Amino acid sequence: MHPELLHIGPLTIYTYGLMMATGFLVSYLILQHELKKRGESPDLASNIVFWAAIGGILGAKIFFIIDYWSEFVADPVGMIFSGSGLVFHGGLIGGTLAVILLLRHSKKKVGPYADLIAPLLLIGQGFGRIGCFFAGCCHGKACTLPWAVTFPYASPPADYPVHPTQLYEASYNFIIYFVIVKFIRPRLKRNWMTFAVYLLFAGGERFLIEFIRVNPRIALGLTSAQFTSLGLFITGLVMLLWLRPTPDSHSRK
Repeated sequence: MHPELLHIGPLTIYTYGLMMATGFLVSYLILQHELKKRGESPDLASNIVFWAAIGGILGAKIFFIIDYWSEFVADPVGMIFSGSGLVFHGGLIGGTLAVILLLRHSKKKVGPYADLIAPLLLIGQGFGRIGCFFAGCCHGKACTLPWAVTFPYASPPADYPVHPTQLYEASYNFIIYFVIVKFIRPRLKRNWMTFAVYLLFAGGERFLIEFIRVNPRIALGLTSAQFTSLGLFITGLVMLLWLRPTPDSHSRK
């Protein structure tokens, strides 16, 4: 674990924060490039990434507080201003709402941009999970695999070998980003379909990885993240079924 990267006088650079910032920066550069290819102003990329970051962090913190309500009641200031404690699904919802509001304010159609931005969420989450690995959070259950890792100072602590689920998720996200952008998105003909595919991949991955993570089960042997993931997966599936081309649509062309 290396939660603190370096100290510069009274300033501490946290590895998790650095990885989050790296994720936002890489996403910004890719989005800027995509907008240039489409003949649009690259300045829009900075606004989208900025508001996605603001909305994402607020949403992630709100969901964390909801998940750990008793701890929040005991120490609200510490929970709010802690550098840790961010729930991905909350960040996804908060960031999505913020970007939709921005695009509506700019009088732009949301669908085409949703398809551009959705794969970038995989990049952001990938870097975020690398930050989780160095911070020691979000680790998995005990295992005897040769690549198992110990996190003695994590929350909860694991002074025994566990699954490095953070690295599993980071690898998955980077690979699926490449698959969507290079092979899937070019074959999709309607707006929102890439976003729907992202929901399928994101929801399915998180639902499965939760079985080897240490999050508490709340009902039916599932975690709160698994229920949210099911919602994402079902939403993506319904969207794809709704948007799929039909024989009637081809005959009218």
